[in-house]
Amino acid sequence: MRTQSDMNEDFSERGIRYAKDQFDVVLKETEQYVREKPAQSLLYALLAGLILNRLGIGRILGVVFRLVLFALKPAILIYGATKLYQAVEEENR
Repeated sequence: MRTQSDMNEDFSERGIRYAKDQFDVVLKETEQYVREKPAQSLLYALLAGLILNRLGIGRILGVVFRLVLFALKPAILIYGATKLYQAVEEENR
């Protein structure tokens, strides 16, 4: 019989696998586009960088990135503690 934690783990694994697959597809399509139109791609990248710099979004994204890194350590600790608790529970059964 499958427990709720098994179903949650399966769901999270499927979600991670789906996100990875989608990222790979986007990466391949982007690589193909850049190979086909390198000058246009460079122009788009420079334009996007200029816009992000002028709008201050670069600073906002930098702050968000630092906050994510700051929150990542406790999240990893909580995840590890949860896995340890699950392992102990399974061992006690």
